[in-house]
Amino acid sequence: MKMEINGKTRTCGLIGNPVEHTLSPMIHNTLAKLLGHNLVYVPFPVDADKVAQAVEGADALQLLGLNVTVPYKSEVIGSLREIDELACSIGAVNTLVKTEGGYKGYNTDMEGLYRAMVSEGIRIGGEQILLLGAGGAARAVAYLCAVKGADKVYILNRTLSKAQTVAEEVNRTVGREVIVPMATEDYTKLPDGKYLAIQGTSVGLAPNTEEVVIADEAFYEKIHTGFDLIYNPWETKFMKLVMKHGGNAYNGLKMLLYQGIIAYELWNDVSVSEEDAQVVYKRLREQFI
Repeated sequence: MKMEINGKTRTCGLIGNPVEHTLSPMIHNTLAKLLGHNLVYVPFPVDADKVAQAVEGADALQLLGLNVTVPYKSEVIGSLREIDELACSIGAVNTLVKTEGGYKGYNTDMEGLYRAMVSEGIRIGGEQILLLGAGGAARAVAYLCAVKGADKVYILNRTLSKAQTVAEEVNRTVGREVIVPMATEDYTKLPDGKYLAIQGTSVGLAPNTEEVVIADEAFYEKIHTGFDLIYNPWETKFMKLVMKHGGNAYNGLKMLLYQGIIAYELWNDVSVSEEDAQVVYKRLREQFI
């Protein structure tokens, strides 16, 4: 279906810095074509001191919705009329939905990761989990693992105090001691067993594709499944080391896909079929394979 932009076309977009390499327009514009919606999605680079102005301007221009990427997922909260309970618990927003008088903020990253993991047959309930990193993305992952019934989540972070902060916040929110903070260099003190490991840092992101948080190959003997939130490169060094030692490994492209789909569903009050989701995923994969 050919897209025609006219006086009834609705606009959605992405604010962040940088945004030049985003794949989000491919997700949303493909969905608009598949579903026959008169909608276009474009990226908007926003300077650090102009986030509030960007949200105000989007509201004035009647933009249907926005995605928010790094480094503004927490900063944008102060510019919102309302925030969803889940996004409030995570402390980060990645999707803005137009309402009367402003935008309501949501976080679709967590549910996007969960859908991605389910699609690969990865379970969280009852698992012993290793989480590398304690930044914004890792905090959302820690919360996801806690609410989905993980047995224990060991957060390994270079700065122990940051891991402790995440652990305290998430444990308090879910009402049980499930998150255990650890300094990265203390990985040798982990209890024996096999773990689901989630790589939640930017280490290994292109062009620094040979970097990894933990280089010791003995660490990867502990991992039965590795999930890297990075999707560029297609196979990160973390993933390669997991597979080298007999584990299964997955990248973050499906997380990107599903967090985008959930945002699209919120903006348009629709449900995207798995068939259409796979059409979009195929287009995304073609960028790497």
